[in-house]
Amino acid sequence: MNINEQTRFTLLYERYLNELTLQGKSPKTIEMYSRYLRKIGDYFDCCPDNLTADQLKSYFMQLVETRSWSAVKIARNAIQFFYKHVLDRPWTWINIVKPPKLQPLQDVLSVSEVELIINHTYKLSYQVYFLTTYSLGLRLTEALNLTIADIDGHLMRVHIRRGKGNKDRFVPLPLLTYKALRRYWATHRHPRLIFPGGKAPYIREGKEMVMDKGGVQKAIKIIAKECGIAKNVHIHTLRHSFATHLLENGVNLRSIQTYLGHVSPDTTAKYTRMTQEAAQNSALMVNALVDQFEINWIES
Repeated sequence: MNINEQTRFTLLYERYLNELTLQGKSPKTIEMYSRYLRKIGDYFDCCPDNLTADQLKSYFMQLVETRSWSAVKIARNAIQFFYKHVLDRPWTWINIVKPPKLQPLQDVLSVSEVELIINHTYKLSYQVYFLTTYSLGLRLTEALNLTIADIDGHLMRVHIRRGKGNKDRFVPLPLLTYKALRRYWATHRHPRLIFPGGKAPYIREGKEMVMDKGGVQKAIKIIAKECGIAKNVHIHTLRHSFATHLLENGVNLRSIQTYLGHVSPDTTAKYTRMTQEAAQNSALMVNALVDQFEINWIES
């Protein structure tokens, strides 16, 4: 961009960030939208406030050919927000034909395979993290960001804060998981975090550190391979397996949807096998499921 274009873009970009904040967008959404607005400016080498419909079509054409459908949707939403809330102009709708959606079946671990992975894990922090992620049905970062205040040992439940879509939820806390969390916390006694990262005092540049996402992802793949499990195992596999195991044990879809934090029941139904609903106490079912484990805990 020349100096005039860059100056104009800088002013509009600041307004864009302000409008995203005022509209209550999450930090993650702000980061994604702003990144794609910068990308479209770089693509045309100009401030993207006077792009024609044909120019936008050419941009989205190359996105459809080179990026995932989710990336295309984010880019379209980002530029649409820019036109509507910053430029105060009507958005010229770009009709993008959605490519065929592949729906491969996800791998599911058996209960014995989950137990095998936990027992073959070489670090107590990872052992407890894997058990927690599985037994609470959590997403990767939901488990990493757990705090002491989230764990309710009286009501035996966990408060999951600001999950996907910035939504909170409560999930049952199995006794085995509660004991494991207490066991691990006693090794570091962080005043707030369950899974602090790095070395004490677990702070970098003034910010509290949690365990590294890449570290836990890499660890579970290595351990699954060492256990002779040929499935494509990652952290989300634990969550997916938990939901499937609950369903197979008779917990109804509505309860599973609530535990996993899904907005739509369709999301839950898509990746779990359907079984007949059973009117049973779901919290007891979670405990019964997790209590099957016999964990050989690593000494810290």
